Amino acid sequence: MLVNLATGTFVIILTILVHTFGLIAVTHVMATLVDRFRMHGRRSKVVAMLSVSIGAFMVLSAQVWIWAIAYRILGVLPDFETALYFSAVTFSTIGYGDVVPEPHWRMMAALEGVNGLLMIGWSTAYLIAAGIRFGPFRTGVHF
Repeated sequence: MLVNLATGTFVIILTILVHTFGLIAVTHVMATLVDRFRMHGRRSKVVAMLSVSIGAFMVLSAQVWIWAIAYRILGVLPDFETALYFSAVTFSTIGYGDVVPEPHWRMMAALEGVNGLLMIGWSTAYLIAAGIRFGPFRTGVHF
């Protein structure tokens, strides 16, 4: 169980770093797109929200891949395709239960579920903040 907790904690730290720097990069890309193409009004709001939404999805996808890679390195699941599927289902907290790791790896899977819940929540908060600051939810601006 200690190996699960240590490994899971390491992967969580890695995903937090990816999430932090990923969202910083998404913010820069969004600002660059809007500034570079001198967009104003509706078009800038649409570009801002599209770039933030796609960027957040890419950051979350990278985290799913990190967990899948960890499962494969540790030999938790038989192949990468199964590991990626299991990671996506676990990270998103869907938890179909059609793929289950061996009993001694269950704690690591539980940690991924909690990690995914927090990262998806963080991304949701980021999307709302971007919508208020740049997008269609901006106060006093009509879309």
